[in-house]
Amino acid sequence: MVDRPKVLAAVNGKPFLSYLLNQLKKAGIRHAVLCTGYMGDMIRESVGNDHNGMALAYSPEPIPLGTGGALRLALPLLHSDPVLVMNGDSYCQTDLDAFFIWRREQDIPNAMVLTLLDDVARFGSVEMDSRNRITRFREKTYEKSRGFVNAGIYLLCKKAIARIPEGRSVSLEREIFPALIEEGIAGFLSRGEFIDIGTPESYRTAEAFFDDLNVGRNHH
Repeated sequence: MVDRPKVLAAVNGKPFLSYLLNQLKKAGIRHAVLCTGYMGDMIRESVGNDHNGMALAYSPEPIPLGTGGALRLALPLLHSDPVLVMNGDSYCQTDLDAFFIWRREQDIPNAMVLTLLDDVARFGSVEMDSRNRITRFREKTYEKSRGFVNAGIYLLCKKAIARIPEGRSVSLEREIFPALIEEGIAGFLSRGEFIDIGTPESYRTAEAFFDDLNVGRNHH
């Protein structure tokens, strides 16, 4: 297999990234910033500065910065508040418009999409109270159990992003999200399908996954 960034892995003849960008475009997003690390130039050459009329900007990492550090580096390019943030190696079939509206109604600065899985072993799980406030992030246990997992889609206020330490590797999942519990972070439950391509096994299921969703063709 040709060495390439994970987001350019071919799924049904299209890079995985194109499914994420299509999801943003359908939600009416007009401007997106791609945080690029390893072989980021290849991503820019493949995708360009426009995706079906949605303007794309790039924030290349000079050194590996992790999910949090890369987001902090991109802050000067981010124009909205809150900022919609998406992982590049997972896809969750969710209504982004409903997520935006729901977060406004919660009167809480930060929110993430959660999905219910029969087996959370690979991901760790998320606990909430009766008001959808996240109370705990549980580490991976590798014991099969049902629970809510982080689906890789977030609405984060700019103040939270600005507090991420600069110039070093920072993990959103391990360092930033647990620290946001006190300030307030809510969980929005998506009932849509979820996939990540973090392992060879999960990547191999991606083509059937998107075939089933009929993504990009008459799917709502």
